[in-house]
Amino acid sequence: MGRTFADDLGFLLSRASGVVVRATNAALAEHGLRVRQYSVLALAEESPEGLSQRELGTVLGLDPSQVVLLVDELVAAGLVERRTSPSDRRTRLVVATPEGRRVREAAGQAADAALEGPLALLGEAERDRLRDMLTRVWTA
Repeated sequence: MGRTFADDLGFLLSRASGVVVRATNAALAEHGLRVRQYSVLALAEESPEGLSQRELGTVLGLDPSQVVLLVDELVAAGLVERRTSPSDRRTRLVVATPEGRRVREAAGQAADAALEGPLALLGEAERDRLRDMLTRVWTA
């Protein structure tokens, strides 16, 4: 018997990603965010000294023009600000504002809760294993 479409790992990963992104976007909407904006905000919040737009693009796998638009949206919402790097005046660092930290916390809780639906069939050990495997694929 041959391989079926449901055996295609790329298809399964794509479908699973779509399910998770849709559920997360729905939860983040109440905070005025989408997954990509939330990702930028979360990275900025986790790095108190800030990250350059180039670093954000590398971590998120996004084109620099996409990062600029996402940061512009977050700046307009008062969630992040751009600061000049103390080590290189040509580099602008993206830093979460106090409001951005507050929104990131609330939005993170909503995003976590949204994953309970798509991941309900997985136990904690399976989730940890999945997280580990996806991290290894992503960082390879």
